[in-house]
Amino acid sequence: MPLILLILKIYIKILISKVYKLTMKILAIQNKMGIGDTVIFLPFIKSISKKFQVPVSLLVKENSRASEFLSYTSYIDEIIHLERDNKINQKHDGLKGFFKLASDIKKYNFDKVFIFNSSLRYNLICRLAGIKEIFQYPLFEKQNQHITEPAKVLIKKYLDFETNENPEIQIDNDLVQKSIHKYNINNDEMNVLLGIGGSGPTKRIPSKTFLKVMEKLETFKKCRFFLATGKNEDEQKILMELYNSKFKEKCVTLDNLNIKETLPIIKNCNVAICNDTSFSHLSSALGVKTITLMADTPLIYGSYSTNMYPIIPDGEITVSHDTRGKDKINPDKIYEKLLSVIN
Repeated sequence: MPLILLILKIYIKILISKVYKLTMKILAIQNKMGIGDTVIFLPFIKSISKKFQVPVSLLVKENSRASEFLSYTSYIDEIIHLERDNKINQKHDGLKGFFKLASDIKKYNFDKVFIFNSSLRYNLICRLAGIKEIFQYPLFEKQNQHITEPAKVLIKKYLDFETNENPEIQIDNDLVQKSIHKYNINNDEMNVLLGIGGSGPTKRIPSKTFLKVMEKLETFKKCRFFLATGKNEDEQKILMELYNSKFKEKCVTLDNLNIKETLPIIKNCNVAICNDTSFSHLSSALGVKTITLMADTPLIYGSYSTNMYPIIPDGEITVSHDTRGKDKINPDKIYEKLLSVIN
């Protein structure tokens, strides 16, 4: 073959490869509930994006709130909502929902899918949706499955990547700068996010614990406290006990903002002190050093990132479901941990 034809052939192959990469569409399925589980899986999604040099679409449950906190993250493409719930009948439940979900996915013409569970259901749905390459956990191994180890094995097996990065949420810097002016954020003060909410009563640390930490911090440096919580009655009670304290003039409540609106404020904080709540996951993924108060949840949910610094109840050597240690979280330990983190 003449040299010119050989060079032309190689060039065409390279061009076709580049075009394919630009048009390649990849889906990742993460069907666990909530913000925390979605954030935990972000390093694996980012690894896929790095490998194939394209952003990755996510199939996640609506209560993951992914569309609210991932809209500026470059390695994420589209957010597709999985409408399936074990308690109520939804669009993607049952046999009818099986075919509906396959039909919904098929519209996107995905080339590859990474399924972060062992379910045969999603495997068959993706096949029916016409996805040619399917990468998934081993089937039928859901029981007692570790939250992240199977994902690490999956990415290592198929992509030859060691995934050890922290979760990363990206945000528009203009929004960060605008929030500085809107909320009068002063770099001469210590701006502290207090994630005082929680998905259940056993996760909500009493207001008196936070107040003791706030008192100690005020002796160290002038502070501003951003109070992050939901609208649950018990959460609002804790919020009001902090806001109506002697620190009222130093507090900013965030409960009337949606997640997207809180992100630039969180990004401006020097440190975060959070219950096991969505804000601990969001703040650490935004790169904020986050002290996680682990009272009644497996420790991994407050220690999977190097930006997380867990505090467990006094007298315990670890923490899990039913530890019920919210009254044994020591404010002195929180303060000491904070000093070590910022120094």
